[in-house]
Amino acid sequence: MDFAFTHEHEELRQTVRRFMENESSEATVRTLMETEPGYDRRTWERMASELSLLGLMVPERHGGAGLGPVELAIAMEEMGRVLFCGPYLASAVLATGALLHGADEAAQRKLLPAIASGKSIATVAVTEAAGKWDLASVAMRATRVGSEWKLSGVKDYVLDGHLADALIVAAKADDGLALFQVEANASGLERHALPTLDLTRKMARLNFSSTPATRISAGEATGALKQVMALGVTMLAAEQVGGAQRCLEMSTEYAKTRLQFGRPIGSFQAIKHKCADMLVETEFARSAAYHAAFAIADGEDGFEAAHLAKSYCSESYFHAAAENIQIHGGMGFTWEHPAHLYFKRARASSILFGDPSEHRLQLANILEL
Repeated sequence: MDFAFTHEHEELRQTVRRFMENESSEATVRTLMETEPGYDRRTWERMASELSLLGLMVPERHGGAGLGPVELAIAMEEMGRVLFCGPYLASAVLATGALLHGADEAAQRKLLPAIASGKSIATVAVTEAAGKWDLASVAMRATRVGSEWKLSGVKDYVLDGHLADALIVAAKADDGLALFQVEANASGLERHALPTLDLTRKMARLNFSSTPATRISAGEATGALKQVMALGVTMLAAEQVGGAQRCLEMSTEYAKTRLQFGRPIGSFQAIKHKCADMLVETEFARSAAYHAAFAIADGEDGFEAAHLAKSYCSESYFHAAAENIQIHGGMGFTWEHPAHLYFKRARASSILFGDPSEHRLQLANILEL
C-alpha cells in the first residue's frame, strides 16, 4: 500500500485550512453552537460551490468531485482542527457512504447530486434506545403494506437528524437488514433535537409511527452498512487528529509565552514532557487514521485499520485536550477559553461510534481471541 501524500493532497489541505480558519473562527463556533440548526447555511453553500467539499466522494457522474477516503480524511482533519460546526460527518460521509455502498442506482441518482450541491442534507439513522452502533442491536421493523413500506419505532442519537432533508434508516425487513429513505416531511415522523455534551455537534431523536418509506437497498444490507461504519469511524478518527493537533499547538504556543519565575513555563521539565508526549501521541494517531483511509482507498478490508484508528485516536485526542487544560492552568477551565470546547468535543467523539474498549473488543474478535 502506497502510504504517501501527493502534491495534490497538500494543496487540498492548504485550501481547506485557509477556508476553515476564515469561516470557523472561535467566535463563529460559539455563535453556531448556541443555535438549533448548529451550522451556517451560507458557509455550507460555499463549501459546495467553491470547494466541492460536500461531494468530495460523490462520483463525477452524480455531480461530485469523484475523490476518495484519503481526500475526505484530509478535509475532516482540517475541520476537526477548528471544531467546524455543520452536518458534514452526517451528510458528506455517512449518508454519501450509505448511498454508494448500499443503495440502488435510482436512489443514488436522486440523492447524491442534491447532497453534492448542498441543496439537500442527509443523515443515517442506525442507533436506537441502547445507543449502540452495533448493527446486531437494530430492532426497528419495516413492514410492507401493499406496495408501500412503513417504519415504526425510535432512532436515537441521529447526527443532525433534526434538520436533515433526507433520512436513510436501517431497519429489519423479512429478508434481513435493509436501508430505507424517509422524507423529512413524511407523515408519522417526529424529530426532536437532543441535548449534547459537545454543543458543536447536534443529534436528534426520531419517532416513526407507520411512517412511509422507500426501500433503497436490494437484498441484505449488513455488509454495506459495515463498510459505511468503517468509513465513518475512519473519518471521525481523522477529525480527532485535527483536534489533537490544535490542542498541541495551543499548548506549545502558551508554554513559550507564559512566564513564571522569569522563565517561559515551557522551559520547565513537567511542561516539556507533557508537550512532547502530546506530539508523540498525535503523530501516532495521524498515522493510524491515514493508514485506515489509505486501506479503504486501496479497496482493502478496512475494518481492522478503522477499529485500530478509532481506538487510538479517541484516547490521544482526549489526553491532548486534558493536557491542554492543565498547561493553561486555571484559565483553561473557564468558559471564555476555547480549551474546554476541545475537551468536550474530544470526550463526545470518543464515545461516538463506540468507545475505545468496544473497538479493541472488535480487534480481539478479528484476531479470533
